[in-house]
Amino acid sequence: MIYEGKAISAKFLDNGVAELCFDQQGESVNKFDQLTLRELDEATKALAQEKDLKGVLVTSAKSVFIVGADIMEFTDMFKLPDDELKGWVREANGIFNRFEDLPVPTVAAINGIALGGGFEMCLACDYRVMSSKARVGLPEVKLGINPGFGGTVRLPRVIGPDNAMLWAATGNDQKPDAALKDGGVDAVVEPDNLRDAALDLLSKAIDGTFDYKARRQEKLEPVKLNDIERMMSFTTGKAMIAQQAGKNMPAPLTVGKSMEKNAALGRDEAIEVEIEYFAKLAKTPEAAALVGLFLNQQTLGKRNKQWENKAEPVNKAAVLGAGIMGGGIAYQSAYKGTPILMKDIADAGLDLGMSEATKLLAKRVDRGRMSGLQMGEVLSSIRPTLDYTGFDKADVVVEAVVENVKVKHAVLSECEQHIREDAVLASNTSTISITRLAEPLKRPENFCGMHFFNPVHQMPLVEVIRGEKTSDETVARVVKYATQMGKTPIVINDCPGFFVNRVLFPYFAGFDMMVRDGVDFRRIDKVMEKFGMPMGPAYLMDVVGIDTGFHAAEVMAEGFPDRMKHDYTGISELMFKADRYGQKNGVGFYRYEKDKKGKPRKTEDETALKMAADCAEKSIEITDEEIVARMMIPMCTETLRCLDENIVSCPEDADMGLIMGIGFPVFRGGALRYIDQMGAKAFCEMADKFAHLGKLYEPTESIRKMAENGETFFK
Repeated sequence: MIYEGKAISAKFLDNGVAELCFDQQGESVNKFDQLTLRELDEATKALAQEKDLKGVLVTSAKSVFIVGADIMEFTDMFKLPDDELKGWVREANGIFNRFEDLPVPTVAAINGIALGGGFEMCLACDYRVMSSKARVGLPEVKLGINPGFGGTVRLPRVIGPDNAMLWAATGNDQKPDAALKDGGVDAVVEPDNLRDAALDLLSKAIDGTFDYKARRQEKLEPVKLNDIERMMSFTTGKAMIAQQAGKNMPAPLTVGKSMEKNAALGRDEAIEVEIEYFAKLAKTPEAAALVGLFLNQQTLGKRNKQWENKAEPVNKAAVLGAGIMGGGIAYQSAYKGTPILMKDIADAGLDLGMSEATKLLAKRVDRGRMSGLQMGEVLSSIRPTLDYTGFDKADVVVEAVVENVKVKHAVLSECEQHIREDAVLASNTSTISITRLAEPLKRPENFCGMHFFNPVHQMPLVEVIRGEKTSDETVARVVKYATQMGKTPIVINDCPGFFVNRVLFPYFAGFDMMVRDGVDFRRIDKVMEKFGMPMGPAYLMDVVGIDTGFHAAEVMAEGFPDRMKHDYTGISELMFKADRYGQKNGVGFYRYEKDKKGKPRKTEDETALKMAADCAEKSIEITDEEIVARMMIPMCTETLRCLDENIVSCPEDADMGLIMGIGFPVFRGGALRYIDQMGAKAFCEMADKFAHLGKLYEPTESIRKMAENGETFFK
């Protein structure tokens, strides 16, 4: 044994070849934490002292290669003073450089995921052989940062600046065929052949068949482009990155700038450039938000895993109501491997549901993501029915009928008579109290909410709503089913609107009040889109359906009359009364016509503009910053109330729910992180400026106490 640690070992194989193996004790995956970095340095120094060493094979004993850096550990590093942070990153790069400089050829055998620091380790090797089941890439921009272990230096010298900018600026995983085509790896083989293929390549480098020294020299020198070529490449690349990433995400464009600046330098000087950009990005609010979001995902995933461990897999499901929503639920369930019954009271409904599922599957076939045979298999696992035949075999039944208490009561009561006593019944209601819906049921403990967001196949969130009598076993099974469907469930306690819609409707109320005060809804949309929302509030209402929103708003006003009931007729109500429902009937705040691809195209509508002008009670002067404040304060204060009332269990769940449920800007991290970055005191001061607008703008006692104590939601 040359070296043996807790994360890395090195030993001789045959003929002077050593194997450097990553195998982190007590962990299911390998990652670069402080221990692993230190041991890599120690193992590298030990290898360098071996006189008989002829080559090094780099492997992993886990099912993955290395998933990347340990973000949980490194976030504390980001808080260090600049000089200390740069010093730490410089020291880490020295370890990779020393490995790269070993006086023998090195080959990485990439058996699984190699991302971030994991792929940077591969780039420090002379050659890379990849399993056909593996993935590689530099996803750091998704955390608001850039690669920090030499990725922006080595990658453009290995695959060229154009490809390197695309890889690093998107942060996407690269599949084997793409990695091989671009030159990121030297060979792709089946998993069983990986080790032999990597050893064979290493032996050819040792005997001189392959010139590893020439290959290595390319990584030590400037990028092989003349000044004009370099200017053209990076100018074009940065323009493309800026267009795709937008102004709110600095990390992608910084990748291009870092590569451009270091391209004319040798390795060591180039890495200093990378360190400068890395340290600068690590201090940005966008990085704090995106890293925080990643950690929130980890926290939520662990909590959901605990629920899942309490439940058996859902082997068969059923959905009641076969419209667009029911068809979407059936598609998602079947596509992810859980057969499902789809019941409706009329053939027309079943036809609509099957049509929705067929349309979604056909798109996958058209894009080459599924074969026709696979499409047929998925469709055959959706069984349309007009009666309850087979419902006694269902583990979970999801009700997705019209949003009306009486109708839902009747359907749920009837269905309960046709399912097993241990089966779970769930409602896909978007606003109606689960406790209220459970009133006529004989087994309310087996009932909960399972709120999908539209469109089901695209929206990642599912709210699992616990009523007053819902059992833990019921929650666990629905969490399990949601996860099987490829969704991210968040467990919510019951109230009108639950969490996401309860928080969304104060946001819409803020919009209504601004239009009442004479602010152009088109301007509000543009300001909020610039803020980072995927669409402005008027456009969002059109997409959701103004009729749907109006009925939901009535439920919210009944549930929270002190702040969600108003004494004026708002623009949303006027639109509803004029039968302007948005995209579903072609007119709302905007007019919609289908483009060549059959998608609704938004255009301005004179009637909508006149309606807005007619309902304005005055005409105020307002800045863009004030528009943002008037939209965000109601959303944030309602989020705070949900947290105080334990509707949502923790800040992490609240922010994840808003990001996945309404598209809250990821670079802002969620409503509570938005408050954190502003400061609780500054938020309260901002809200107090609008106190005259009513209780929607009133800060909670909890946030006032946090302001007094200088506290934050996240460390």
